Amino acid sequence: MDRNLLAILVCPICKGELRLDRKANELLCLADGLAYPIRDGVPVMLPGEAREMSFEEREQAR
Repeated sequence: MDRNLLAILVCPICKGELRLDRKANELLCLADGLAYPIRDGVPVMLPGEAREMSFEEREQAR
């Protein structure tokens, strides 16, 4: 994922910062506990496509 693109992307719900999880190929919003998938190099920033992160995942990502 391009660093410049990551710098301007925000969570579509809270407008908060996103973190890149390269291993899972997801963008993480720790504030909302959502993980947005990256498919074929394109972030899918639709709330309906995001998965809810577990409490353990959120704590580990901090």
